Amino acid sequence: MAPIPTQWSRLIRFVAVETAQIHIGQPVDPRLDVGLAAWNKQTIRAYEISGSALDPAASVTSNILTVEKLLSPLSREETKVVRCLGLNYSDHAAEINMAKPAAPILFYKPLASMIGPNAPIFIPKAAQPVEVHLSDYEVELTIVIGKAAKDVSEADALDYILGYTGANDVSFRKHQMTTSQWGFSKGFDNTTPLGPVLVSNNAISNPQDIPLTCTLNGKVLQDGNTSDQIFNVRQTVSFLSQGTTLEPGSVILTGTPKGVGFARKPAVVLKNGDDCRVWLGNGIGTLVNPVIEEGRYQAKL
Repeated sequence: MAPIPTQWSRLIRFVAVETAQIHIGQPVDPRLDVGLAAWNKQTIRAYEISGSALDPAASVTSNILTVEKLLSPLSREETKVVRCLGLNYSDHAAEINMAKPAAPILFYKPLASMIGPNAPIFIPKAAQPVEVHLSDYEVELTIVIGKAAKDVSEADALDYILGYTGANDVSFRKHQMTTSQWGFSKGFDNTTPLGPVLVSNNAISNPQDIPLTCTLNGKVLQDGNTSDQIFNVRQTVSFLSQGTTLEPGSVILTGTPKGVGFARKPAVVLKNGDDCRVWLGNGIGTLVNPVIEEGRYQAKL
């Protein structure tokens, strides 16, 4: 096997000023934190990419477009499934006094839960009041599968990955702790930000050395590294592919490091008007999302 070849190294999806249409492109500035720039309403220019995000033959053109609105790197239509690992960092397991799992703890997210950069995290009435339901943040490295994977070995696992992006696995702990199945508590509509940049597998040689943080209202609450994962990226892709085909466009959230809100004393919760930011290194950047509680004043966008 060989890694999936891409002609792009960093891919964004956006509405262009010039066309008012959705495009994909590669940022002109290779060092720009696109998510932060979009939130701060800075000018972002990108070389248009001809083709789709999931097409390895997609090519970077010389046509430069200006970003009007930054979107999630994959559309809901391109996303085949969203699978997630829970309790996958040693330091996170320690902070909540739980043993490291012997096998990956898995759950799914509905596509309706997925949102993009700058979009509000929407806390429904079913998860209010937040002080009781313990609305929580989780920064996560996210894998995007680029070619069909079944019964993949750990040695070959990285060759099936198109690229990496970020996510915020917003969770509601009261619902989560009520049952052993986590899908309901982590699957409400418009609660899971994804993005801002999809970085090619060719640009990240070692996914086990990516720093990641979560900042709430200017305070850093999570500060970890993927080196602390219990099941690394190779193991995760291999495990999930056993007897099961991972189609191109499959999205895999890989767990969160220590610092989550409900483990703190007193607990920290996401609430109306909050500014929540997750950041990942290696070119992925910052995913900024305000928080809105249903039935209350809208967050400042």
